[in-house]
Amino acid sequence: MRKSRLSQQKQNKLIEHFVAGTTARCAAEIVNVNRNTAIYLYHRLRLLIFGHQKKFETELFEGKIEVDESYFGGIRKGKIGRGSAGKIPVFGLLKRGGKVYTKVIPNAKSETLIPIIEDKVIPDSIIYSDSFKSYNVLDVSEFKHYRINHSKHFAKAQNHINGIENFWNQAKRHMRKFNGVPKEHFELFLKECERRFNTPNYKEQLSQLKSMVKENLN
Repeated sequence: MRKSRLSQQKQNKLIEHFVAGTTARCAAEIVNVNRNTAIYLYHRLRLLIFGHQKKFETELFEGKIEVDESYFGGIRKGKIGRGSAGKIPVFGLLKRGGKVYTKVIPNAKSETLIPIIEDKVIPDSIIYSDSFKSYNVLDVSEFKHYRINHSKHFAKAQNHINGIENFWNQAKRHMRKFNGVPKEHFELFLKECERRFNTPNYKEQLSQLKSMVKENLN
């Protein structure tokens, strides 16, 4: 971005299209710039967001927390969901009424998920999960653990994980627009989705992103 030859006006227009969720190729046509220029700027914006989100990884969650894992990737024949081949597993925590935190994981085993929860969530908080066996250890942990069995019911009073499931749906809907996200850049797109969810107001997103760009140029 420091070496960009784009006029400030066109750069601002591309940033606005990025926030609006317009693809780089479509934004390039609308703003009348080279497609690769728009793709490069979008990539730099995602790098800025990724670095900014990383600064808050030590931020702790407390209160009512929903946890869940999801799998990202193209549609493939055979098994779907947990255990499906070729997909990227992601773990997420969501504070009800607050922020979401995501992390790419090697697998959804208990020894992978529980340390993340212990690092991010303050003891005595209430953890809501589904009935996946990896969460069984939470029943005898320093947290209060409630689970929902999707095969029997979807939600009962406070016992649900609708918030984190809503985030997964939003993230996958956003990524589908790009007809495949390069695996080496997946975390950039994931953290972009995380930030969009945590800052749902578009004007606020735009203001914050422009501020990040300005700081990067100084």
